[in-house]
Amino acid sequence: MAEHVDDDLWSAIGDPTRRRMLDLLLIEGDGTATTLAQRLPVTRQAVAKHLGVLEQVSLVRATTAGREKRYRVDDAQLARAVAQLSSVGSAWEARLQCIKRIAEAIQRTQQD
Repeated sequence: MAEHVDDDLWSAIGDPTRRRMLDLLLIEGDGTATTLAQRLPVTRQAVAKHLGVLEQVSLVRATTAGREKRYRVDDAQLARAVAQLSSVGSAWEARLQCIKRIAEAIQRTQQD
């Protein structure tokens, strides 16, 4: 049975800017709203809002370093997201195989 899909998590990941931010954080190890904004075509304020969404679904964790918040990807939550995606993908693959078998059966029936 497929794992329950967390709609809030997938809504957060569904945004291309947030996916790019996750990529940057994974590559760099961590970052601030300022450093991320320098690498993205959005303002620092927009980055901060996106980070808030990612933090709300626990995809990133913030630590305070002086006056700045440094963000890092939460590996466990990312692994959970990957597992959900894999589960959903497997479920859809099974559905598509079933549809294929039905379509082939109909085609054979029409040829007879």
